[in-house]
Amino acid sequence: MKKKGVVLFSGGIDSTTVMAIAKNERFEIYALSFDYGQRHSVEVEKAKKIAPDFGVKEHLILSLALDKIGGSALVCREIAVPKRKQIGKAGERIPPTYVPARNTIFLSYALAWSEVLGAEDIFIGVNAIDYSGYPDCRMEYINAFEKMAGLATKAGVEGGMHFRIHTPLISLSKAEIIKKGIDLGVDYALSHSCYDPLPDGRACGECESCQIRRKGFKEAGIEDPTQYG
Repeated sequence: MKKKGVVLFSGGIDSTTVMAIAKNERFEIYALSFDYGQRHSVEVEKAKKIAPDFGVKEHLILSLALDKIGGSALVCREIAVPKRKQIGKAGERIPPTYVPARNTIFLSYALAWSEVLGAEDIFIGVNAIDYSGYPDCRMEYINAFEKMAGLATKAGVEGGMHFRIHTPLISLSKAEIIKKGIDLGVDYALSHSCYDPLPDGRACGECESCQIRRKGFKEAGIEDPTQYG
């Protein structure tokens, strides 16, 4: 029997590549996406279209009102998404696109579902190279959450389950991630990266996420299929 794996899936380059990796490793995939009030909610629609290509066993989409909490340009219209001229070097500061405790919230839901499914393996596409300086994309954070998972669950305390948080992209550049995905047959045409898409859904081409995406495809020597505004 295939092992069950819960994959946090946004519909972006990283999570799509992680999905391909999980499939290649012969996991039975349970995809988990979130509609959390993000201004780039088009990514949820992209995720719905991409997931069937990977033969997922189930694709669960949960609604979270993180926009009610606020504190991020991704969920608050009052906070501007930084564009090209406002973007500093990655890692110099935590940008306003950081969503408070987002990965902790997402991983907590993934952990809960994993416990119910009897799945010990959770996949997340965090990256510590071409990222925006988010504190919840670091390996020390992932290790801490993995330890907590064993302490905070009935399955871990009584059931002998050992939850593993897989981060196969943690030390790869965006170009390396794209190349790995291409090798696994990923079609990135449907994937979405933009933080501040135009009303018609096209990527803005100016935000940090768009810039990282463009740079990744360029360095990989692969044509970027994205439609930019």
